[in-house]
Amino acid sequence: MKNNMMLAMLLFGTMGLNSCDSSENGSSSERVATNEVEEEAVVHAPEFNADSAYHFVDQQVAFGPRVPNTSAHYKTGEWLIETLRGYGAEVEVQAFQARAFDGTMLNLRNIIGTINPNATKRVLLAAHWDTRPFADKDDQDQNKPIDGANDGASGVGVLLEIARTIQAAEQKPGIGIDIIFFDGEDYGRPDNSDHPYMQDDWCLGSQHWSKNKHKPNYKATYGILLDMVGAENAKFAREGTSMQYARNIVDKVWRAGNRIGYSDYFKYVNAPAITDDHYYVNTIAGIRMIDIIEYNMANQDDYFGHYHHRHTDTMDIISKNTLKAVGQTVLHVLYNE
Repeated sequence: MKNNMMLAMLLFGTMGLNSCDSSENGSSSERVATNEVEEEAVVHAPEFNADSAYHFVDQQVAFGPRVPNTSAHYKTGEWLIETLRGYGAEVEVQAFQARAFDGTMLNLRNIIGTINPNATKRVLLAAHWDTRPFADKDDQDQNKPIDGANDGASGVGVLLEIARTIQAAEQKPGIGIDIIFFDGEDYGRPDNSDHPYMQDDWCLGSQHWSKNKHKPNYKATYGILLDMVGAENAKFAREGTSMQYARNIVDKVWRAGNRIGYSDYFKYVNAPAITDDHYYVNTIAGIRMIDIIEYNMANQDDYFGHYHHRHTDTMDIISKNTLKAVGQTVLHVLYNE
């Protein structure tokens, strides 16, 4: 994904007074809303197993960098398909080709798992499963691919654990759930590249799906994208594109996270807009989708943190506590629809 500061300026300009509450505790209206929710009866979601989610992340990394057109990429895709099927999801594979910024023709697959297919009300969960083909932010070995433990594998790991948890639970959510693993998200042009600028060169899988949904007239009430949701002590701010297109969904998820004990992770802080898969789901598919993505509050010059597009994005930075915070929050939201 890409930090799009120009888009951020435009979004923050349109948000006006709504974006003035940048404290960690949020505005008084948000605190009232949180208190109101706390007084409502809630459904308790099943326990999210962080050890299992961590294992799913580790299994992806063990395949090697999941760069399109490589053996590791193909093998990981096959494993994702079989794993989703093993947890009772109806799986559809959307195979397609897309040309990258450098002219490479990429063989890509969006992998879609459907849970409770007959339900009318549906929630879309998504993450990207490919990894960056180069470490363009690193000081060495810039032309070598990264492990992508956090940038890619963490979101997929959380969603696989959600699928496993729902299948194993006696009580199921009263809604349909669609899990999409988008491909080709991270093959965008580096900022220092000699290749000419190419519009929409990131997020190839979500662009393709948004224009060619896996089911005719597919609709979801809303969507949640998970990207970089596993790093130690991660902080999740309210990202600008999410706030523009789906502020009420941001509010819903952030209230849930704070309510069940994860206020250290879900912060009432506004962050600039970025180009990520949710941007195209919002603007092309017409489905309101938010992005749960780490925001580096300590150094806003590097939105995504010290590991981003570097060789340090390994299992060493993955925290079971962070995986738990995100996974349990999403489960809570699903079970309370």
